[in-house]
Amino acid sequence: MSNVSFSAYAALGSVKPGAGTENLAKETAEKSGVADGFSTFKAALQEAEQAAMQTAVSGADPHAMVEALAQAELVLDAAVTVRDKVVEAYQELLRMPV
Repeated sequence: MSNVSFSAYAALGSVKPGAGTENLAKETAEKSGVADGFSTFKAALQEAEQAAMQTAVSGADPHAMVEALAQAELVLDAAVTVRDKVVEAYQELLRMPV
């Protein structure tokens, strides 16, 4: 059996801020909150992934897997809610008369 290592969430850690920012102090403050959110999201999903793999491969504690998956589900629901609010705000901006 081959030992294959794969992480579907590795791309989240490689996101870098774009070059050419004018208001660096304001954007840095805003990005730190967004970056914290992404890192929390990434950590919860990786923890759930690791718990699921450990349970499947070595028969680790299934309760830990269920707890990690529940936490990942809550984080994902929060991310989807934030995304929906951003899309809703964007649609409101498009409806504004110029």
